[in-house]
Amino acid sequence: MEPDHNPPPNTSTPFHHHHDGAGTCVNCGGPTAFPTPPPDPNPNYIPIRAPAVNLPPANNREIIIRTPVPQSQRIIPLTPPFHFHTPTKKIHSQSDIDQFHSSPTCHNFLGFIVSLSESVRSHKLSDPCHVSPPVSAIVSVLQTLISYVDEIPLAPQTSRYGNLAYRTWHERMSCDAESFMLQFLPTDLHSATVELVPYFTDSFGNSSRIDYGTGHETNFAAWLYCLARLGVVKEEDYQALVSRVFVKYLELMRKLQITYCLEPAGSHGVWGLDDYHFLPFIFGSSQLIDHKYMKPKSIHNEDILENFSNEYLYLSCIIFIKKVKKGVFAEHSPMLDDISGVPNWNKVNSGLLKMYKIEVLQKVPIMQHFLFGSIIQWQ
Repeated sequence: MEPDHNPPPNTSTPFHHHHDGAGTCVNCGGPTAFPTPPPDPNPNYIPIRAPAVNLPPANNREIIIRTPVPQSQRIIPLTPPFHFHTPTKKIHSQSDIDQFHSSPTCHNFLGFIVSLSESVRSHKLSDPCHVSPPVSAIVSVLQTLISYVDEIPLAPQTSRYGNLAYRTWHERMSCDAESFMLQFLPTDLHSATVELVPYFTDSFGNSSRIDYGTGHETNFAAWLYCLARLGVVKEEDYQALVSRVFVKYLELMRKLQITYCLEPAGSHGVWGLDDYHFLPFIFGSSQLIDHKYMKPKSIHNEDILENFSNEYLYLSCIIFIKKVKKGVFAEHSPMLDDISGVPNWNKVNSGLLKMYKIEVLQKVPIMQHFLFGSIIQWQ
């Protein structure tokens, strides 16, 4: 991945295209060789790369500053009788986003993310933690998916992104998804697979576009949230959900990204934290709260990165970015460079939680793909 040196587009002025089939541009009257685009088969679909996604952070800075820091919440358990059904998409417009964000569902889901973050506060990844049988089974499932990558050879390609062998991997994962769930679901919850499988299969990228982004990552968090709502994983599992499960998930996704050249879905370019991920920065900053020696500016110390990236998610993200992006860090990752000037990790963590709410959970192009059923309810 090469650094994006181009400034974000100026979205105050419409883009100028010569797309008039009559041979003249509808805007300037100039000649054009481009045919008229076909009508959109899905007029409600907002492209993931819509200009609104790529605004520089200054445009949202005031909104993020004014946003209250999200707080942890206890999970509201789902109680029988269960009425599981295939989850569907409900978000198509900004008014839908507003409805979602005022709902108990959104508050509880975001509170779950905060609880996961708090569970690893001031903890190294290797610190002892409670690992239940379901958590062990989930880690094993993710390790199996890693082995699938080794078993599926690359397809010949000349393009920068999108090796077609990823579709083979995705199909195999999807076919095995239900059997994976049955490995750790109690018998009375086997029927929940109709809801769990869609969140799970959407956690690893899109097989048609061969891309991956924060929306897919959010699906993985939603899948874990569903398991918490069902009582399959409990509060004492949260630390392991981050330090064992999410770490294994991140290992899998990095392997998929590098091996099959997944395109970033909805990347903010230089204005994002990372081309693919957001949650490891939240969890990783929480790990470093109150650390005696490592401060946000420590990401510029190569010795610290090399020696401690295996214990702290935030540092592992920085070292990964430095490996895949060439050039000056402040140029290809100005947002992370700015964050390194924040005085302490507590402020970094609270700022990232607010940013996640605004930049991910309140973006229609990302959340239009989010699913709602009986576990994650549309309210």
